[in-house]
Amino acid sequence: MFDLMKSFVWIAIMLILAYFIMSYFGYEPNLDYFSTSKEVCQQKIKDCTNNVIHNGINNTDKCNFNCINPKLIIKKVK
Repeated sequence: MFDLMKSFVWIAIMLILAYFIMSYFGYEPNLDYFSTSKEVCQQKIKDCTNNVIHNGINNTDKCNFNCINPKLIIKKVK
């Protein structure tokens, strides 16, 4: 149990250090990215579902489920 708590403390310390190192070099996590991309992803999935229902299973290759762009999670501060 103590080892588990010690691991959580080390992980928290590493995350805090990574945050400060990123801010030192001019980067910051884009905290609004997931809330804004969620709406876009839900709309894409809804459109794809309607497309599959109307056109059949043969058109599923047109559906793009890659909604998250990892390059936008951490952004450069201007």
